[in-house]
Amino acid sequence: MNMASIFEQTQNLPHIPKVVQELIQSFQNEDVNIDELTEKISMDQALTAKVLRLANSAHYGCARTVASTNDAIVLLGFNTLRTMVLASGLTSSFKEPEGFDKNKFWKEAFAVAALAKWLSAYVPESDNDSVFTLGMLHSIGSLLIRVVMPKEAAELDQTAEIGGQRYLLERSRFGFDAAEVGAELAKRWKFPEAMIKGISEQNNPAMDKEYDTMAGILYIAKYLNHAHNENWNDERIIEDFPLEVAEKIGMDTQKAYEDVANINDLSSGLDSLLD
Repeated sequence: MNMASIFEQTQNLPHIPKVVQELIQSFQNEDVNIDELTEKISMDQALTAKVLRLANSAHYGCARTVASTNDAIVLLGFNTLRTMVLASGLTSSFKEPEGFDKNKFWKEAFAVAALAKWLSAYVPESDNDSVFTLGMLHSIGSLLIRVVMPKEAAELDQTAEIGGQRYLLERSRFGFDAAEVGAELAKRWKFPEAMIKGISEQNNPAMDKEYDTMAGILYIAKYLNHAHNENWNDERIIEDFPLEVAEKIGMDTQKAYEDVANINDLSSGLDSLLD
């Protein structure tokens, strides 16, 4: 199966609500009508219910109850509301492959998103809302492969347990990898070109290929997430840190090293979407 055939299986492709598509376009539109978008979000009862549950969670620490999307805008800001709605739309848009732990998958995506946002503070001219969204999106290609090709994906899971980089195994088996699939899906959803490129190039640092700043941030965020999952101490994290990648994207590594202990306390605040 080539990559084009994945997108020919329209019955398996994820579909996101129209208001989520409009929010995606707001990344590229400085003159977005926030009031109009807020009203459209309010008309989707399922999205609104999820957003309000998130907004009233302890993570956001609002001084009073958030009772409407208008309240969410006032108390949390448009960018936070957009993140909530995008996360809600993404997590509910994919079919769940048999035997697949969807909650674990999205918790990993949210963790990478939180780490990417943390890293953006140490990279000049990096937009933390964009890189957070990039983190949420980074593995959507892997999920789509599992939906369309569950048998082949399960076989690769077994091979990966023995050893080997997942993206290299995908390239060997399919002729493409999940990053390419994810970038194509993000393109069809009309995400900004910078995010599409970040998804597409997320493995490039390991292959000594050209990559941009967002891809570099994502690469380091995935490294930190792996380190966290493996319970590495701060010394091990700093010792194995992908310094060449950090230097290429202009990251202030000295300041980041000083703050690296803080990554243990990072949270996206989105995990309650999966309860």
